[in-house]
Amino acid sequence: MRDLKHRVFFENLLEEVKNELVDKALSDGKLALGYSCYYIPEVLMNLDGCFSVRLRAPGIADTAIATYYMSEKTCMYSRSILELAIEGGYNFFSALLSAETCGMMHRSHEHFEMLDLVKEQNEKFFVSHLDAPFVTKDYAIKHYEKQLKKHILDRLNDVYGVDVSDEALRKAIEKHNELCRVVTEIGNYRKLPNPPLTGYEFHLIELVSECCPHDLIMPYLKETLEELKTRVADEKPWYRVRVVLAGGENDDPYFTKLIEDCGAFVVADRYCFGSLPGREEIEIRDGETAMNAIARHYIETNECPRFMNPEKVHGRKQYLKKLAEDYNADGLIVQQMKFCEYWEYERMYCQHVMEDDYGLPCMGIEKEYVNTSTGQLRTRFQAFVEALELKIAERGEQNG
Repeated sequence: MRDLKHRVFFENLLEEVKNELVDKALSDGKLALGYSCYYIPEVLMNLDGCFSVRLRAPGIADTAIATYYMSEKTCMYSRSILELAIEGGYNFFSALLSAETCGMMHRSHEHFEMLDLVKEQNEKFFVSHLDAPFVTKDYAIKHYEKQLKKHILDRLNDVYGVDVSDEALRKAIEKHNELCRVVTEIGNYRKLPNPPLTGYEFHLIELVSECCPHDLIMPYLKETLEELKTRVADEKPWYRVRVVLAGGENDDPYFTKLIEDCGAFVVADRYCFGSLPGREEIEIRDGETAMNAIARHYIETNECPRFMNPEKVHGRKQYLKKLAEDYNADGLIVQQMKFCEYWEYERMYCQHVMEDDYGLPCMGIEKEYVNTSTGQLRTRFQAFVEALELKIAERGEQNG
């Protein structure tokens, strides 16, 4: 296939947190709001005059200073974020919105305050921490809604005068849903037997939609969608097997490319920074305010392993099985960042349950935020691809 028109542009945008589209939005007087987790609704950070930037740390290889403050027993993602903050990489932020979901990231965000990492550049800068529920009951959704209002909407209104009315929220939902529709339509091409899109390319597209101002990235996403409608795939599919990729923080499209270089097409992205979940449209039901709908949506669609009520635990496995069916996947890869407690449990659980109970072959790996052992990973991915091919061949013989 010929290269996507904007592929190199998307790659360049992801090389820096403060990329050219972020610079443009800042020059237009907009507020940059940082966040690191799905529990912080992206839609609330894209009210008029604001734009969201999901925290990444491209280019960070050494976390020595951050390790001094946080310990080497914390995940490299949380330390990399702090390291870049110490280097001044987030000095353009107007606020950092944090959910107390992961203790390591929470500590990383606390150091933004304790070390005054942005305050010198912006006296109004604040870090806001909200309490996120562990269950999905009605009372938990109500609590979550109160937390969102108190720690996000009220702070943005008090400090910066942002319009947080129901009308403003509804307008933000409309724009958010438009972005979700475009990204989802692009991602749906991965369901095809011979798609005009690779998993690596989609990873780029999803990442720029999370890390760039929505109004500025949307024209490029729409143009990419139109390009895919006429893009001709190679006559023969390039991949050998199809896999769902699940796991924790994964903002490295080259990790996806490594998997695909081994012959496995990444057809679905069920990880933090992924679109499944993440790009579902928000529905305002009868009798709901916009805020009611947002709080309900982000709890109901959330598939984070932090939720430990039984129906959610089993629901996550059924969700993975459905993704495998919808995207015609042959296997599942679950990646866990070293020292991530939630995904360490989830990875081990998935490795047994998904194959034993659902018949979906599963491979589990532990990795660092910055990949330094690509040789070992490549060997394991190649072996998994070969194992999946054998299973496919066995099924063919049985059906024949």
